Amino acid sequence: MTADVFEPLATLEGVGSAARAARDAVDVLLRDRGLRKVGSDMTTEALLRGAHASAALAGSQETLEQVRRGATDPRAAGAVRMTGELMSLAPQSNKTPVQVWTRLHQLAAAELGGEDQLGHLRTSREPLPDDIPGLPEAPGADEMWERLHGLARALSGPTSAPGIVVAAIVHAELAVLRPFPTANGLVARAAERALLVARGIDPVSVTVPELGHFELAGSYAQGLRDYAAGGLTGVRDWLLRSCEVVALGAERSPLNISAQQGK
Repeated sequence: MTADVFEPLATLEGVGSAARAARDAVDVLLRDRGLRKVGSDMTTEALLRGAHASAALAGSQETLEQVRRGATDPRAAGAVRMTGELMSLAPQSNKTPVQVWTRLHQLAAAELGGEDQLGHLRTSREPLPDDIPGLPEAPGADEMWERLHGLARALSGPTSAPGIVVAAIVHAELAVLRPFPTANGLVARAAERALLVARGIDPVSVTVPELGHFELAGSYAQGLRDYAAGGLTGVRDWLLRSCEVVALGAERSPLNISAQQGK
């Protein structure tokens, strides 16, 4: 049986209560798990806003309206492409996560590299990727493969940890490991969102966690650096930040925007 590697992290100081508060923020949005009726237009809008925010974190200069009209920046275009399959990929995140991540990379990086690089997990014969500013050097391919497949095994096993914690760890691991030649940040953030859907936190995907990461961009790279340092304090701080991101993502949902506009 695969060990539950997520549960001990969920018991770090403050994490459990922060995860419950973040879940409560989503539940209020979805009317206390009654799963407020949500049209596909709201899911589409939330995914679009998330794609724009994730691309902006990756360095895109395009505005939300430009992305809405049809992104030309390759990072924004890739982020939008991922939204087209995210809801169908999400259920597989718990069963075949590596295949989900490689598919996300195929979509995200279609304009960022050669066709032979799409969905390609890097090897020791290739240079280390450096596509997320502010992070320490990516680990070598051997360590990356070991950790990536260990993460996949953990995801396919049972855990008592909140879905928010699981999604946050996957985001951080993919960002720190940078398993692909390009677009690792886009993939990591999309993988987090997919798990929030798959683990029942936001099954209709109307929150915008990427916008939470963007609004807290000043602590994004530092949070990942602290996580990468390997200490429990860094992991705890990343998890606390991720809980704040989820709560912010609920606040920035288009459902709330529509309500505020009286629609």
